[in-house]
Amino acid sequence: MINRYSDHAANERTFLAWVRTGIAVIAFGFVVEKFNLFVRTLAAVNVTGGAGHPQLEHFSGAFSHYDGLVLILVGIVIILASLVRFIRTGRLIDDDQAHSAGGVRTELTLAVVLALIVMSMIVYFALF
Repeated sequence: MINRYSDHAANERTFLAWVRTGIAVIAFGFVVEKFNLFVRTLAAVNVTGGAGHPQLEHFSGAFSHYDGLVLILVGIVIILASLVRFIRTGRLIDDDQAHSAGGVRTELTLAVVLALIVMSMIVYFALF
């Protein structure tokens, strides 16, 4: 039997939940990037075909080139941060000394970054 099995199992479940979240963010980044490619193609065809739609040109602006890529990179950072936290927590579980329950900075930082990305996308779409 593994010592502190329930603690290690909880650590692994938390790790897998963070990996699942990272994969979801990466997948959403791919969807956003494909949608931006579609909108840019539609805007290019619309401009060459006659009177263009100014709204399509706004959506195919500079911001739309990078938002999907940023989401993909944030998803990768989430997975890497969860891996570091999983290894660190596993070592702390095996250690015989008592440790404080610190380390919420990583989750708070990632949550703030995701919230800022979502808010910037909301503001971008609301203004244009």
